[in-house]
Amino acid sequence: MTQSTTSIDTFITALPKAELHLHLVGSASVPTVLELSRRHPGGPVPVTEEEMRAFYVFRDFPHFAEIYEGVNALVRDPEDIATLVLGAVRDLAPQNVRYIELTVTAYSHHRMGMPMRAVTEALDVAARQAAEQGVRVAYVFDIPGEYGVEGARATLDHALSEPPEALVGFGLAGIEQHRPPHRDAFRDAFRAARAAGLHSVPHAGEMTGPETIWEVIEGLGAERIGHGTSCVADPKLLAHLRETQIPIEVCPTSNVRTGQVADLAAHPLPRMLAEGLYVTINSDDPPMFATTLNGEYGVVARTFGLGARELADLSRNAVRASFMDEAGKRAILAEIDAVPLPG
Repeated sequence: MTQSTTSIDTFITALPKAELHLHLVGSASVPTVLELSRRHPGGPVPVTEEEMRAFYVFRDFPHFAEIYEGVNALVRDPEDIATLVLGAVRDLAPQNVRYIELTVTAYSHHRMGMPMRAVTEALDVAARQAAEQGVRVAYVFDIPGEYGVEGARATLDHALSEPPEALVGFGLAGIEQHRPPHRDAFRDAFRAARAAGLHSVPHAGEMTGPETIWEVIEGLGAERIGHGTSCVADPKLLAHLRETQIPIEVCPTSNVRTGQVADLAAHPLPRMLAEGLYVTINSDDPPMFATTLNGEYGVVARTFGLGARELADLSRNAVRASFMDEAGKRAILAEIDAVPLPG
């Protein structure tokens, strides 16, 4: 390891961060999943560490979705939800992550028989315990797109009638190719969520082309976009994103592991930065993709030649793009400014 690499890695470790694109179930590290699988044995999820690491090797996005569902099926009661939240905090706190916006697919927990109130209470308790550990947790409720109208209605109902105290956003995820037949239902749900004060943070342009990004901007009022990597295929969209500075939550390793890009060298992140887009770096489902948030900063530094100043700017981007209160943002930004640049 060269001195410059050592210096950058040390800087990344010291850099205060915000994580904006992290899924609750996808955040479950091997120790957390083992805790759940041993609590609820007999399913497809392994109960040994060696088997778990092999379990997290994906062929493609559909296979990833299958594995994700297997882990999700272990989340059967409120204690399991709190275990996931606090497991994510345990994994992120040593990486100097100060603030997390955690995406919760509440509908999947409803389908496991958990009442809305029980889910909300578990999320509230976990957020309070996280704050005691120095990490602020906020939540985004996302519609699983493949469940269409029912998923949209149930997610909206939970967000409006039994929201956790720290609910800040409303999202849309899942397999993008399944969305078109349900477009009006998604638009209606986002319109109601935004009217209630929730921020619009849908995924788009990960598995499909720029047309999906246009749809979430024009149809869902997107204030941030999850992934958004296919934007580079549309010059008009690039110009719009550059002008509006809608933040894009980029998750480089995720895109490689799910087969959306061939390898890191082929990732459009350098083009997005060169075009002047507002980019944040995130980890998506880090244990499933064998990465961490610090690891993602390291990946973009090594692969694309970004230095400490650029990495600090990316961290500032995430803080500013968050839905944290302004005082909280100022505090973390001051911490970032205080980290000395490598000599």
